[in-house]
Amino acid sequence: MPRMWTKSLLLLSGAILAASSIFAVRSLRATPSDPWSAKQTVQAADFAKELQQEKDPYPTVIYVGMKTLYEGGHIPGAVFYGPGSTEQGLADLKKFAAALPKNSDVVLYCGCCPLEKCPNLRPAFSALKDSGLARLRVLLLPTSFNSDWVEKGFPIHKGNKP
Repeated sequence: MPRMWTKSLLLLSGAILAASSIFAVRSLRATPSDPWSAKQTVQAADFAKELQQEKDPYPTVIYVGMKTLYEGGHIPGAVFYGPGSTEQGLADLKKFAAALPKNSDVVLYCGCCPLEKCPNLRPAFSALKDSGLARLRVLLLPTSFNSDWVEKGFPIHKGNKP
């Protein structure tokens, strides 16, 4: 009986160790919490429709990913001030945002990779949110700009100009 109890204890200890290892691995893969609320997001199809409307003022669209991806194709009218994952990019973005009226309609997007792993969007959003912009939104591109915008047939502009 004591031998069976020892074996059960060893099995239980092994199960606890395995479960804690799985939890640790899952914790490393956990997506960061988003600094924006659901109200501060817009879906690609909705935003594409919004861009077709006559609005005054027109939304300020800011791409916060890598310059090569911006040049390869971006939303028409989108401006680029550097990636949101770099200090220089954030500094340039803040400088640009400081010149905008606080009630400007601003939409940020990246799409360099799956949204849950994007290194650019969250820091850029937080930096602009801290600047006091009241109408700041994020364009949700869950997979990538190519999959969630280009392949859906939404408009793009190529080159380094908006």
